[in-house]
Amino acid sequence: MIANSILTIRLLILRVALVLLGASTGCAHLPGKQDGLPLRVMTYNIRSGNGDLARVAETIRGFAPDVVGLQEVDVHWADRSAFADQARALGGMLNMEVRFAPIYTLPGTDSGKPARQFGVALLSKYPIVKWKNDTLTRLSTQAQNPVPGPAPGLLEATIDISGTPVRVFNTHLDYRSDPTVRKQQVLEMLAHIGDKPGPTLVFGDMNATPEATELQPLVQRLRDAWQGVAASGFTYPAEKPTKRIDYVLTSNHFRVRAASVAITEASDHLPVLVDLLLDR
Repeated sequence: MIANSILTIRLLILRVALVLLGASTGCAHLPGKQDGLPLRVMTYNIRSGNGDLARVAETIRGFAPDVVGLQEVDVHWADRSAFADQARALGGMLNMEVRFAPIYTLPGTDSGKPARQFGVALLSKYPIVKWKNDTLTRLSTQAQNPVPGPAPGLLEATIDISGTPVRVFNTHLDYRSDPTVRKQQVLEMLAHIGDKPGPTLVFGDMNATPEATELQPLVQRLRDAWQGVAASGFTYPAEKPTKRIDYVLTSNHFRVRAASVAITEASDHLPVLVDLLLDR
């Protein structure tokens, strides 16, 4: 009887280990010193909740990130998300601070209804001490004959990470095959980031692969956290990913300890999860 109980316990332990190993792909633990403040971050295009915002929340909760950059977030936007305030809802479900930066703001469906908004959001377990919604050149998806022009949607925040202020940026770049607008957006992002010396993180769905010419100024200024990981890091489309277009970028104040792509079909993108050490 005792022997059978021990065997049962060992089998349970093995099953848990297999689940944990199968929860992500491309995980790599990179060499380096162990001192520093641990920080787990995630970038995730949630596709307006993909019809099940609770599942998106459960996916995020399962990986326990400290800071999350979200793209394609609806706030009272459309039937597809039941006109919910997804940013506020996710903050509540995950018990995290939240800031939402709209890209588009349209009138409510009826008089007295809140404005319809679509954009990016930031979740944090640490205090967000200040934030703003910067502008980039965009080619609107809400106009019939759009021309490039300034529009919001570059969320810029400062987070107090155990006494260290960390600048965080989060955005969603143009999706079209022509890179012209993305090239301009990258240059404008760099202008907003500037040359300030403090720790900096950038999250985003860049809609371009790592070798894309338009991304090079950005990845030369900041480190691509996937650099040095042998796996592909493909994030899109979720059911059979063939492209790496979702990024975590860091200043040299951070050391990457592990990077992985989480396996989930809660959205049409896969979230990127990165474990960092922040130098004090």
